[in-house]
Amino acid sequence: MTQDSNTTQIPAPSHDRPELRKTLQDIADPESGFVGVTLRVTDENGEWAGAAGTAERGGLTPPPIDGHFRIGSNTKTFTATVVLQLVGEGRIGLDTPIADYLPEFGFDERITVRMVLQHTSGIFNFTGEVFEDGSVVPGIVWSGAEWVNDRFRTYTPEELVRLAVSKPVRFEPGADWSYANTNYVIARLIVEKVTGRSLTEEMDRLIFQPLGLTGTSSPETSTEVPEPHAHAYYRYTEEGEEKIVDVTSQNPSWISTGGDMIGTTKDLQTFIIALVSGDLLTPELREEMFTPEAKVGYGLGVFVQEIAGVKLITHNGGISGHAGLMFATPDGTKTLTASLNYVDDPDLSMATAFQGAVGSLLTQVFGGGEAQEEKAAEDAG
Repeated sequence: MTQDSNTTQIPAPSHDRPELRKTLQDIADPESGFVGVTLRVTDENGEWAGAAGTAERGGLTPPPIDGHFRIGSNTKTFTATVVLQLVGEGRIGLDTPIADYLPEFGFDERITVRMVLQHTSGIFNFTGEVFEDGSVVPGIVWSGAEWVNDRFRTYTPEELVRLAVSKPVRFEPGADWSYANTNYVIARLIVEKVTGRSLTEEMDRLIFQPLGLTGTSSPETSTEVPEPHAHAYYRYTEEGEEKIVDVTSQNPSWISTGGDMIGTTKDLQTFIIALVSGDLLTPELREEMFTPEAKVGYGLGVFVQEIAGVKLITHNGGISGHAGLMFATPDGTKTLTASLNYVDDPDLSMATAFQGAVGSLLTQVFGGGEAQEEKAAEDAG
């Protein structure tokens, strides 16, 4: 492994990617707000991986290329895949009302499993709702000094769902689209109800073991990120004083299946290639998953985007100073997975820089401009 201006890359027998190294250096510029970035690409030139910036604020060591990080809302793609695999086993029905599986929550009988996976259920987002007129209905505390000081608290999935159903719905089932972490906690509970096993156990059976994903985990309430890893940070104000703290260690049960998983860029690459190539789902179920709704192009647990004429299957996610990117062409021949570590804050002030970083990477790898950025990248999960 070589090192050049805090930029590293895995050995490549036949090619270098100076344009990618330059893009990573630009993203990890000290003025950008990002601490570090790692990237893994497969395309017609083979596979390449690199890193820029540092693993820790003020440090000199680049982020580990095969390091672990919190993958945020990429968790939703894993969860949707498990649900669809159970559909294939005849244990879940896509158009079955969720109330049939979870009668204890009093769900609207019109809400189906499909609506939950596609964010068309209208159920309140337990991390809060921001409406078109700028009004906000808060949910759980997941930002600011209060969250930092209480970040090791345990929430149960049932607690998060009960909070959500205690709030007014955003719209009638199937009438609109709105990103809600609650939907995927409901998906988790359905999986656990029909199998009698935890979602983690089902992921291990259906995804982790078949694909050999040794760097991926669903931590539930475990607070640590396995080594090696880059560090995540959070900036907040308390009693008039600005503070920046390392929040790599936290209890991710506050986001639950909305975005609690840990992974690596290599495992994300293996997963998305297997997903689009048919190693995890039948052609019929892949068609269901990759058929987008009309408003923002969300399928079942994935966004379906067209960037400069190239169709992409994707999901991104950010959580408290860690973020993950996952893009693939439908045939799996070209992929981009990445991790970012940065200083997050209550104002989500990195959102614009995040979009710019994604756009730069997409331009280099797929030839497109700035991607459509899902609300998930700006929210907690």
